[in-house]
Amino acid sequence: MELGAAGLSEQPFPTHGKPLTIASYASKVSAIETLNDTQVHPTGVALIQGPPLSGKSTLIRSFVGSLPKDSSVAVIDGKDLSGTNLLVSLLRQFGYDLDLSSANVLLGLVRVFALQQTASHKAPLLIIENAHELNPSALRTLCELAELRVRQYSALKMVLVSDRSLEHIIATHAMKAIAKRVIHNFHMQPMNGAETREYLYSKLRAAGSQNPESIFSDAVSRTIWEASGGWPGIVDRVAMLALAQSKSLPVTTADIVYPVLPTGTWAHQDAPNIESDERAPRLLVSNNGSVMNDVTMESTRALIGRSVHNNVPISSRFVSRHHALLVRHGSSTLLMDLNSTNGTFVNSKRVSNYALKHDDVITIGHHHIKFLDSCATTRAGLDDFDLSDTVIMKTLDDMRSLLAQENTELLPVATENLPTIRPYFLS
Repeated sequence: MELGAAGLSEQPFPTHGKPLTIASYASKVSAIETLNDTQVHPTGVALIQGPPLSGKSTLIRSFVGSLPKDSSVAVIDGKDLSGTNLLVSLLRQFGYDLDLSSANVLLGLVRVFALQQTASHKAPLLIIENAHELNPSALRTLCELAELRVRQYSALKMVLVSDRSLEHIIATHAMKAIAKRVIHNFHMQPMNGAETREYLYSKLRAAGSQNPESIFSDAVSRTIWEASGGWPGIVDRVAMLALAQSKSLPVTTADIVYPVLPTGTWAHQDAPNIESDERAPRLLVSNNGSVMNDVTMESTRALIGRSVHNNVPISSRFVSRHHALLVRHGSSTLLMDLNSTNGTFVNSKRVSNYALKHDDVITIGHHHIKFLDSCATTRAGLDDFDLSDTVIMKTLDDMRSLLAQENTELLPVATENLPTIRPYFLS
């Protein structure tokens, strides 16, 4: 089908060059947070892994484009890159016009530049794509760069991006200088059905469609999700081919081709269940801008508190032993404060019972918990939840079980008698 016949002014699913629009979905949001945290961390190194067409390149372009104009950032393709070529590429992207020099001279130039920038609190950032294809000399050079420091700060922040898991490389003794600095080991996740539908529709709108549903119905969007496994790059290709093969609108499921799907890069964990459209909510626990924990809410209830027996343990004197409870009901999640000493806040507002929405920030003491659930795009009313005596009793039973497991005295600790505090961003 011609694009004009579909009401489109240009190709909505280009496979090369800059995309028409950058769609947001849970894994991309989490990856951006990982990159931001790495950028501000004193010694940050992050691993970003995902199979081909999982959205890594778009992610990197989006992140780099969001940085201040005066940021020193180098994005380098590591394929077959030697140590000398790594240094040359790095210096050229930092603005040096070089003649061919020895590796020692190049390393010295990088060292001087990185140390000067770090001393001015503007440590440069090196992003290496296809990091698994770096040759041994480049890996050795990378480790030398990883050792550069200005007091407690590393002089070069690093992000290593790969189509396959990097754990086996980082775990080697030769890579110790980098391994000890890794603060994030992030694996890209595919989109769920709802995210895929919005991804398709946002691109169709950007290409000129006034009514994306007339091109891809809900049923066809779901079929594209199933065929692509939810990987953004594969979604683009499946959608582009379906649009080209269709003789009329709307596109039918018969126009959709099922390609061979990648297996992911997850290490020491199972791949997400692509058969399920409902992905469990995630809870990103952070303190002082650093992500401390990433918890998937697998069951219908999750306890948050200072005790190690909670589903989301937070070690802080400002957090009560059992501080708050999350209750999952269908596609909605309710936050309940459990009469904590210092209170529970959502988006800077103190709450007792609160229906959460995607990207809400829960504040408990000095810790923040970002709630990620792409299905929770609208805020359910409290009337939609079953807050019957049965639910309350079940909560109390959970509490009693936890206290019994702890085998501790059922007395409040002295630090829980502190006055109520406010989140730091309210002061």
